[in-house]
Amino acid sequence: MPTGKVYLVGAGPGDAGLLTIKGHECLARADVVVYDRLINPSLLDYAPDGAEKIYVGKAPYRHALRQEEINELLVELARQGKQVVRLKGGDPFVFGRGGEEALALKAAGIPFEVVPGVTAAIAVPAYAGIPVTHRGLASTVAFITGNEDPGKESSAINWEGLAGAVDTLVFLMGMANLAPIVSRLLACGRPPGTPVALIRWGTRAEQETLVGTLADIEAKAQETGFSNPAIIVVGQVVTLRSTLAWLEGKPLFGRRVVITRPRAQVEAMARRLAGLGAEVLAFPAIEIQPPADWGPVDAALAKIKDFEWLIFTSANGVRYFCRRLQERQLDIRTLAGIKIAAIGPATARALQERGLLPDWQPGEYVAEAVAAGLGPLLQGRRVLLPRADIARPFLAEDLRRQGAEVTEVAVYRTVKREGDASALRELLAAGKVTAVTFTSSSTVKSFLELLGKDALTLMQGVDVFCIGPITAATAREAGLTVTATAGEYTEAGLIQAMLDYYAGRKAGEEN
Repeated sequence: MPTGKVYLVGAGPGDAGLLTIKGHECLARADVVVYDRLINPSLLDYAPDGAEKIYVGKAPYRHALRQEEINELLVELARQGKQVVRLKGGDPFVFGRGGEEALALKAAGIPFEVVPGVTAAIAVPAYAGIPVTHRGLASTVAFITGNEDPGKESSAINWEGLAGAVDTLVFLMGMANLAPIVSRLLACGRPPGTPVALIRWGTRAEQETLVGTLADIEAKAQETGFSNPAIIVVGQVVTLRSTLAWLEGKPLFGRRVVITRPRAQVEAMARRLAGLGAEVLAFPAIEIQPPADWGPVDAALAKIKDFEWLIFTSANGVRYFCRRLQERQLDIRTLAGIKIAAIGPATARALQERGLLPDWQPGEYVAEAVAAGLGPLLQGRRVLLPRADIARPFLAEDLRRQGAEVTEVAVYRTVKREGDASALRELLAAGKVTAVTFTSSSTVKSFLELLGKDALTLMQGVDVFCIGPITAATAREAGLTVTATAGEYTEAGLIQAMLDYYAGRKAGEEN
């Protein structure tokens, strides 16, 4: 059996958007992902559905596996011929023990590559509005472990050099040793008035920053119960935070939002939410697949000239219908003379991307509005309705009632995604999810099935946002409390409903 390969990949400090392109590529072809405690769980979704995922996280005094066991695991997996991604928080070689893993792989003759990541030492201060260097304030910076045993007779750290010769000091995971760190710096001549920032859960929804000086930061930390995972920044650059803090002012800062729509449709929505300050957790609840049998679609295409209207009720319907046209060696000229209706702007956009302009679109983006507005025009007309296999029967039935000759064909299937919901369940149980968004009835049903029998209990206290009234009705029927429904039944409308709701609640809290 050929030997596999191990990729030591830096996952970044927490914000999934800080994963590198190369890291994403490695995950996309992984057979196994061996991951740490502090990585963003949504990164695991970049791996293939069939990839094995092994947790080896370490918390203080509680390790899933010892470092030596992790080293052995990587070697064994590679010897099985597997492509292994060792997904490590931050950068593998910045206090990540990646060097030890690389040495173990080298000694065992296992091929490996290192994919650097964005280290928390620079990213976390940046997300708090603190540059680690700045002209006129700091031209030198040092990264120091915060985990050194304070009880050692002699320290491996050159405290005198750090205190007197380095402008900015960044201690990683040092909250447990805050007192001895402060004491050492003061004893070595760092002025008591030196600014200090403590930043916990940097780049994540829980990000908090506490600012003080060497003289008072211990008391402030004790008073607020500040704890790990956190970094400590010491130096004059901390004073820039009051001017440069950029993340906290975003409207969705501090909120973790789950997106449940299909994987192919997650990216654009995630980008918009992240731009508004949210931490996004992608958890696709459904998958879109071709129909099990193209026969009915092909039969309709064979007599496409018989139809006078094409009605599309989703962007997915457009994609799969046009894909089948191409597979049958047909193109948009085949549709010449046929009028086209789109249920909403996303569907219209999908048509326009393929060179097709809809002739009609309702004012309200639901099947009821299509039937009410278009139905009277279709009496005696032959209509082709490409749709999902589980689409509501209402539109076809109502158009027939109004005298149209409707042929329905399933151009795609909506199926529940098979996946592991353990990471999401853990976040929900800990109260670390702010909101869940639903863009269809199928996302509601599949999401709750994936969570399991205690789904409603886990969802207590979580805000639920729905793209439209049909989706909201499904959520309520399932036992969920709907927080808000989009006024415009689009992705943009869904995000706006979220913004409006949180802006209103914030104003209410301040009154």
